[in-house]
Amino acid sequence: MSAMESIIPIHCLSLILLFLSPIMATSIGINYGQIADNLPPPEKVVPLVKSMGATRVKLYDADPHVLKAFANSGVEFIVSLGNEYLSGMKDPAKAQAWVKTNVQAYLPATKITCIAVGNEVLTFNDTALSGNLLPAMENVYAALVSMNLDKQVSVTTAHSVAILETSYPPSAGAFRRDLVSCVTQVLDFHCKTGSPFLINAYPYFAYKADPKQVPLDFVLFQPNQGIVDPVTNLHYDNMLFAQIDAVHSALTSIGYKNVCVQISETGWPSKGDADELGATPDNARKYNCNLIKLVSQKKGTPLKPNNNLNVYVFALFNENLKPGPMSERNYGLFKPDGSPSYPLGFSGINNAGVSTNSSSGRSPTASSGSSTPTSWSPQDGSSSSGYMSITSNSERVLFCWKSLILQFHIIVGSISLIFSQL
Repeated sequence: MSAMESIIPIHCLSLILLFLSPIMATSIGINYGQIADNLPPPEKVVPLVKSMGATRVKLYDADPHVLKAFANSGVEFIVSLGNEYLSGMKDPAKAQAWVKTNVQAYLPATKITCIAVGNEVLTFNDTALSGNLLPAMENVYAALVSMNLDKQVSVTTAHSVAILETSYPPSAGAFRRDLVSCVTQVLDFHCKTGSPFLINAYPYFAYKADPKQVPLDFVLFQPNQGIVDPVTNLHYDNMLFAQIDAVHSALTSIGYKNVCVQISETGWPSKGDADELGATPDNARKYNCNLIKLVSQKKGTPLKPNNNLNVYVFALFNENLKPGPMSERNYGLFKPDGSPSYPLGFSGINNAGVSTNSSSGRSPTASSGSSTPTSWSPQDGSSSSGYMSITSNSERVLFCWKSLILQFHIIVGSISLIFSQL
């Protein structure tokens, strides 16, 4: 026993060490898609993710370059098994091999905590694909059990909010009748394994579809009158919370009130085609920055006020090879050179970028989707030469000093209390 331990009880010493630890930023999640040929190598993405305070990343595959780059970073990962692999996962041996190669091989250095089996499977209206979903989830989970990894890695799947037949008012939330059987089977799996129910929710699509009826401020988390649910009398001042609670209501209506709901994707495009109303840098900034502020407040929705929001923003980068309308290539918080697509409000980020030389010479993978605007390109039209630097600007320094002073007072008070009890 050391001299310190003989003077201060162990549990009190732990308390002091806790106070000495840095004050951490509120955790946010980010989707890291790579359908592009101009993204920086994963090694240069690590400081970018950390600079924005993100501690959770969701991949649309299990890219070994990314998983190796983030080893020992402390960042938690959701890795994904694409829809094209679901039929193969009906074979337990193939599921075992996939988990061994793509999950077990990177643990514990890379903190993989979840496997997403498929993405928005049920709303493809493909009977064969939907039929493969649960067997694939079960076999992947069985593989984790056989490797004693089931307590640290969960298995789930992400759904589009379009699995709802009714979402307004939130209390009337209900699943599509033709999907209830499939959803129920997946929910039984969640209850058995303790994994979360993932939803991809995009208020942008509701606004784009009916901009005359859907108030822009309501979908951007801006001050507005909001709506009152006539059944619960709960007030909603933004559409995302209304959508989340519609999912909660739908779950309750079929007997799964206590299943954990997480938002695996939400975001706003900064650029779009002529008919994609609302896809502007300013709207994207308002949506994502206001969302991150809400997450930082650690408040839940009106129906579940005590449940912290668990949200993954879509997405980290623009992805220039994504098919579809222009908006699909413009959801990213960052441009490929690492500079912000618009002012993000993270004190650790400036407008320096990275070289636009392609990431490690790898070809793009057809596994995800995200994007970013082009309004912040360097003045000369070229990317800056160095990767984004993480600066200590005056505001951040002031915050750090205030934090240190506060912690010092707490520590002194705690030590005084401890010695008074000796």
